[in-house]
Amino acid sequence: MTPRADAPPTAARVRRFSRAERWVHRTTAWLMGVCVLTAAFLYVPELARLVGRRELVVRVHEWAGLALPVPVLAGLASRAFRADLGHLNRFGPHDRRWLRAALRRDERAESRPAGKFNAGQKVYAAWIAGATLVMLGTGLLMWFTHLTPIMWRTSATFVHDWLALTIGVVLAGHIGMALSDPEARRGMRTGSVSPDWADREHPLWRR
Repeated sequence: MTPRADAPPTAARVRRFSRAERWVHRTTAWLMGVCVLTAAFLYVPELARLVGRRELVVRVHEWAGLALPVPVLAGLASRAFRADLGHLNRFGPHDRRWLRAALRRDERAESRPAGKFNAGQKVYAAWIAGATLVMLGTGLLMWFTHLTPIMWRTSATFVHDWLALTIGVVLAGHIGMALSDPEARRGMRTGSVSPDWADREHPLWRR
């Protein structure tokens, strides 16, 4: 069926993420989800009682944690992924303006200028990357108990447990933000977004 002659043209969608970038995000999300879920079954007494094979849950948790950096390292083979890491790693005057508006709870679009990634996304990416490395390091200290003194293991356990709780809270916030923006989720799922959304949410993004 041919479209009517007077029908408005469909706006072309804007490419936001490559297939490699979507794979990195999806795989990392699954691994992080496994880590959080298994941690909950290991540390929450009500959930721990439901587990019949605790040793298996421990092993799944350990190997999922070890695998967490793998998708990002594999993604470095993608030029688009490396370019987006560069965007995430650069903070400009507009990002400071965005953060000030967020702290004031100023929701006006003109108060929150953003490039491809806004300042909140940049802060989250830097924080979760650092937290993942700390979790990996402390987890290894807890795993190889015979290689480190007990003081190290005790400190590593303390940091690991409390940082895990913090990660759970931050991830819940991240998921909540994603659920409130269907177009952003569509961009991560399909790789493209509408031009109107791009102009409204990321006006400084040079596409």
